[in-house]
Amino acid sequence: MKKSLASIFFSLSSITGAVNAQSDIQIYGSIDAGITLEQGGPAGSVTKLATGVPGGNRLGFRGSENLGDGLTAFFVLENGFAADTGNLGQGGLMFGRRAYVGLKGDFGSITFGRQYGPHFYALGFVADPFESGLAGAAQNVMDPDTIRVNNAAIYATPSFKGVSADVMYAPGEIAGNNKLGRTLGGSLKYMEGATNVILAFHDRYGMTPAIATTKSTLLVGTHNFAWATLHAAIGQNRGPAAQGSTNNREILLGATIVRGANKLLLSYIRKDDRNAANIDVNQFAIGYIYSLSKRTSLYAAYATITNDTSLAYRVGNASDLGTGNKAMNVGIRHVF
Repeated sequence: MKKSLASIFFSLSSITGAVNAQSDIQIYGSIDAGITLEQGGPAGSVTKLATGVPGGNRLGFRGSENLGDGLTAFFVLENGFAADTGNLGQGGLMFGRRAYVGLKGDFGSITFGRQYGPHFYALGFVADPFESGLAGAAQNVMDPDTIRVNNAAIYATPSFKGVSADVMYAPGEIAGNNKLGRTLGGSLKYMEGATNVILAFHDRYGMTPAIATTKSTLLVGTHNFAWATLHAAIGQNRGPAAQGSTNNREILLGATIVRGANKLLLSYIRKDDRNAANIDVNQFAIGYIYSLSKRTSLYAAYATITNDTSLAYRVGNASDLGTGNKAMNVGIRHVF
């Protein structure tokens, strides 16, 4: 596998210049490493050489071709990896972060492949000041159900006066029953000037008739003032959940404050369990990023989670689920 992956990367790199006259192909990525201290786990505290903390490490290829008459073909292939071990991310998938192809034009765009669903886009890239990374990552407490959706077809409308919509369909590919395993999603967006508002949903059907459908709805809003960007979100989740709460409401409040090369991140998240057990969860987080240049930055973050019971929600980051209810990160990131 290592030889095959390296050969593919080398081949794609070598042909970039040859095809650039006909289309646009770019190689991009990011890599980071640092120290993470985790506390509050059942086995005690642990110190890690962490990687992919503010955002998963990646090596990506994206390209487009102008087909004429306003029509463009495009693709994204994005590999995830761990800098501390060199292992592939996302369970060893070659292009586990994203892999899709599509067309765009006056009609909007349509894409096919492994990609972010509209619900997670609203949560991870708009609502969350930490952008789903560092110790304050929203998915530590909130339930995106899944970050990336396999077999997904997504249609995105053009924007009209800031208003647009996305619709996603991903078949379960189970013979004899088109409903089992199917994922549906969508969003209605207003993104104009300083204000962003998104209403998103995500429905995933069980792989068997005995497994209930997971349904998530999220309303997100941000506004960029002269001194800061304020973030707010409220969500509702019902159905099977990895951390035990099958009926809950969530609220996120946060801020991003930028002054020159300095960026301060703040967030508070509460999960209100609507089940009889009433297992509520709270997360408080603070982060700091200092840009050494446009491509290189230093980061530090701290988050703590209070659990009502022994149900252990953990402080993780973009690439690690974490081991305890407290964590601190410090490190360096470079994008290219």
